[in-house]
Amino acid sequence: MDWLETLVVVVHVVIAVSLVGLVLIQQGKGADAGAAFGGGASQTVFGSQGSGSFLTRMTTFMAVIFFVTSFSLAIFAKQRAEVAGEAGIPVVQESAEVNAPAEQAPTDVEAGAGSESEGGDTLPELE
Repeated sequence: MDWLETLVVVVHVVIAVSLVGLVLIQQGKGADAGAAFGGGASQTVFGSQGSGSFLTRMTTFMAVIFFVTSFSLAIFAKQRAEVAGEAGIPVVQESAEVNAPAEQAPTDVEAGAGSESEGGDTLPELE
């Protein structure tokens, strides 16, 4: 199972870098006007219409693969978290010892509240 996760991570990173490259290669909408006045669009490898439709399809295809790998990595992470919980890895929880002084603290503060009105700014002592 570990090799499959490694393979998905490698494919995910390669697709992410390729997707960034494909987006940067594409021309904007305003570049078509300049090509109409002798830009040599008819001499391109992808035909007279240019590379727009091919690159758009490739970008869409790679984006779908990127989302599939992202989703599968999320599933792997969820499974790994469940296994870690079953393996006895400690989980952050409040113990009964921590709750006991917290319950006693308001009584100490209430006892000190009477002395605050009489003696000024006195704080209850911590144990």
